[in-house]
Amino acid sequence: MRRKALAFGLSIVGAFLLMQLVPYRISNPPVRNEPKWDSPVTRQLAVRACYDCHSNEVKTPWYGKVAPLSWWLTNHVDDGRAALNFSDWKGPRGEGAGDAVETVRNGSMPPSYYTWFGLHGSANLTKAEADALARGLRVSLSR
Repeated sequence: MRRKALAFGLSIVGAFLLMQLVPYRISNPPVRNEPKWDSPVTRQLAVRACYDCHSNEVKTPWYGKVAPLSWWLTNHVDDGRAALNFSDWKGPRGEGAGDAVETVRNGSMPPSYYTWFGLHGSANLTKAEADALARGLRVSLSR
């Protein structure tokens, strides 16, 4: 029984180590174009609450370099950038300014799991900050 447990444990460790060889990690392409922000406050709030998924300026935490978490985070960032990328802004056409405003207003962005355990506590917005960000996004993303 001990040998089976040891073999099982070693196979788990081996699989974990092999996962680290799969180079699926977050990359940050160059910033091409940002929206014309209505104010520095709107940009600051967007950077705080949105940029780690919706820009090319993602700050990857240490655990974001360890598979399989890195795979999940990379996929999440890829999806976020596909929906809205503040670093590759192409104007109001097709970027979903209304959707961005609505997700901030209804509290679904930033997602609650993003701020779990205080890992990204700075992304927690007060009601007043969320309202200010939503108002600023409405103006900034419609230009």
